[in-house]
Amino acid sequence: MKPVNQMSRQEFVDAFGGIYEHSSWIAQQSWDNGLSASANTAHGLQSIMARVVMAASPAAQLQLLCAHPDLAGKLAVSGKLTEESTSEQASAGLDKCTQEEFDELQALNQRYKSTFGFPYILAVKGRKVPEIIENFRTRVDNDTETEFREALEQVNQIALLRLEGLWGQ
Repeated sequence: MKPVNQMSRQEFVDAFGGIYEHSSWIAQQSWDNGLSASANTAHGLQSIMARVVMAASPAAQLQLLCAHPDLAGKLAVSGKLTEESTSEQASAGLDKCTQEEFDELQALNQRYKSTFGFPYILAVKGRKVPEIIENFRTRVDNDTETEFREALEQVNQIALLRLEGLWGQ
């Protein structure tokens, strides 16, 4: 891969525009802010992109959160997730849930979204369904401010995992 800080804006957005789910504006703003040599590592680039996320308006942050799919939700069942989300959910076994697990995830998704106004987000790589459900059960009772911050942290963690995948880490 060409060094990130030597890419044109279009090359950069083409390469990293999908790191944050359906939110290429983060890659665009990251490039527009200027990229140093620190952008040439997964951790360095994620740090740059995470700063864009955290500096965004609450409305833009909410839009970013809402761009994420439900875990084991309708998009997963219908095969309409992004390639990255499909792979991440499958790695956690969410595509092989028991009916009982699936039903609980559906109920938790509905309760969570009606409570917070955005989907439950968790970096699921390296986790298994029981751990995900337990995390979900705990977080659904958080207050909105706490959960909004946690969801943004999870989005940034997902971005890091995706970047590490691109770097082969």
